Amino acid sequence: MSGQTGQSVQLHLTVEDQAKLSGALGPGMAMAMRIVVALARLSLAPQLIDVESAHIDGCLYHGQAGLDFAEKLVELGAVVTVPTTLNVSSLDLMHPGLVRQGPAETAAARRLMDAYVALGARSTWTCAPYQLDGRPTEGIDIAWAESNAIVFANSVLGARTARYGDFVDICAAITGRVPLAGLHVPENRVPTMQLDCSGIPSRVLDSDAAWAALGFVVGQQVGESVCILTGLAPEIANEDRLKALGATAASSGGVALFHIKGVTPEAVAAGAAWPAEGVLRVEITPTMLRAARDELTTATIGDRLDAVSIGTPHFSLTEFAKLAEILDDGVPFHPSCTVWISTSRDVLATAQAAGFAQVCEASGAKIVVDTCTYLVPILAETVRTAMTTSGKWAWYAPANMGISVMFGSLAECIDSARAGRVIRSESAWQ
Repeated sequence: MSGQTGQSVQLHLTVEDQAKLSGALGPGMAMAMRIVVALARLSLAPQLIDVESAHIDGCLYHGQAGLDFAEKLVELGAVVTVPTTLNVSSLDLMHPGLVRQGPAETAAARRLMDAYVALGARSTWTCAPYQLDGRPTEGIDIAWAESNAIVFANSVLGARTARYGDFVDICAAITGRVPLAGLHVPENRVPTMQLDCSGIPSRVLDSDAAWAALGFVVGQQVGESVCILTGLAPEIANEDRLKALGATAASSGGVALFHIKGVTPEAVAAGAAWPAEGVLRVEITPTMLRAARDELTTATIGDRLDAVSIGTPHFSLTEFAKLAEILDDGVPFHPSCTVWISTSRDVLATAQAAGFAQVCEASGAKIVVDTCTYLVPILAETVRTAMTTSGKWAWYAPANMGISVMFGSLAECIDSARAGRVIRSESAWQ
């Protein structure tokens, strides 16, 4: 969606914009500005606006083109002009050798990471920049990439970002400017669909897995539209659950913004005005959540379990605390099953200071930072069946890795890891 409709929108550039574009502020700035301006014209944006932060998704090494682009910006002297965080990469720098790949690809992946740091970005290497200090607040324009980060920033924080992707994200960080288009435009943030969740029993929503399943349903129902969920009690909608909802909705659909009545900032501000009269209403039922759970599952109950992967998006401090409480009884994992926790180095440091990470590792869990287990080869080549709490991981892993996946709750994942076979209870889904 653009800032205006029609094909005759004239893009207005300020004197400073024109200086950046002309090369007066250096060739790196000019290269980045050309791309931002091209995007603005394609978006039919009337002008560019300032952003206060950026999050860069282009850190994962996909091939020479991405590396050439980043290194060219460095060569031309470009540097970010707003606080900029970096998404996951192809390496775990804290655990060298954990990612199984050849020396040439490892070297290229490291060069890509180094290039983005040389551009002035923080070496955060996380898909969940909203877990870091200094996160954006309601009404602030930002340029974030990474689908789950986009939907969380827009929905839970109430910040404003369009769907930025590789190359555009770093150009926005360098120029500090983006098109006034898409979800930067207030009118484009108004919900056009209501998803009524009042028929979902509270006992179902007590399971964190239900929120990822709900996100799957949201993505299927709304695609790229903006919706408002009603009938959810504010006290049960914590950030980890909203993270799971948004990440899965952005995977099964193209959701970049959802609202929850009485919960998310813009919905609270809108009050009784949302949902507007006449907006399409869809009832969400427990049956739909169970169907989503089953669609996120390709393994079978009782199958031998080789691995558990949790933390996609990255494991939070509260999730570490919850897992440490479960594992504190000292019951070991089955020898056939390895439990992997993906998190950011910042959250890991805090979890170590609190003692949570040590409890998890003492139980045999392995911690991954800087990257994610469904993106790069970390799990053993012998893994055939894995289990996860993440709707996003369950959605992508079968195709990415050629394995069978069981989607379930954290308690089910740990019970299964200890038994060495897939266990899942139906009671929470009734």
